[in-house]
Amino acid sequence: MKRTTALLPAFFLAALTSAVVPTAYVSADEKPLVVAQTSTVNINTASAEELSASLKGIGTSKAQAIVDYREKVGKFVSIDQLAEVKGIGAATVEKNRALIRLQ
Repeated sequence: MKRTTALLPAFFLAALTSAVVPTAYVSADEKPLVVAQTSTVNINTASAEELSASLKGIGTSKAQAIVDYREKVGKFVSIDQLAEVKGIGAATVEKNRALIRLQ
């Protein structure tokens, strides 16, 4: 009996600590801090709003620069071409590569 009661506090402590889930609280006008990225975005057809919501490190001004570049130069033929947009470097392209599609 003594052994069982000694394990109960450890069991409850483990149950309580494993049930704690961190939550990010943001106001209604902010983007969520944690977003599950399960879908991709077509950089040849997406709006600036869609791009900024879907891509890491891309805010509204960089998203608009992508749209402006696309309208001036034409459709992107490779994901690496995204680095030609002013303000977007190779590191940003790499961290978003899995989220980007061309068609």
